[in-house]
Amino acid sequence: MASQVRDLISEECRVAINQVASYELHVSDAYLSMACYYNEDTGAPLFASFFEDQAEVKREHAKQFLRYLRKREGKICLPVIKRPDLDNWGTGIQALESALELENKLTKLLQDLKTLASVNSETDLLRFMGKYLDKQKRNIGYLEQQLQYHKKLEKQAQEEDVFKKPAAKSDKET
Repeated sequence: MASQVRDLISEECRVAINQVASYELHVSDAYLSMACYYNEDTGAPLFASFFEDQAEVKREHAKQFLRYLRKREGKICLPVIKRPDLDNWGTGIQALESALELENKLTKLLQDLKTLASVNSETDLLRFMGKYLDKQKRNIGYLEQQLQYHKKLEKQAQEEDVFKKPAAKSDKET
């Protein structure tokens, strides 16, 4: 029987994959917290649905990174990342800003992992990671677009309020 060649992963990449998986779980927890905050009672069920979907996606990504690590016979040792301690995410705009901040940090971790994979000639890891970086770019673009849209809506609402207030005063004076 031919000897089986083990496809081990470099220690640096193993540690970085654990970091990415752990942070994906952290982001998932934050999104789940946001989803619970923006339920029907807050009048923002669309935010709740979006954040709940994102929580599931991030958890699935973490599992995929851990499966990849197991396949490459790497030790799974997730670093502890403090859970989100916010229970009030504020306005939808504030939540989108928080989400964008989380996603930007995740992108940085993924880019660092890609650099390590390149330096360590981990071609299989580079192939595996390609789709995640593409998804991250699309996700960040979407969040930025949503943030701009909601800021524009808020500005329009404020401008309408400014125009309505003087009209209300003049009605009372007559």
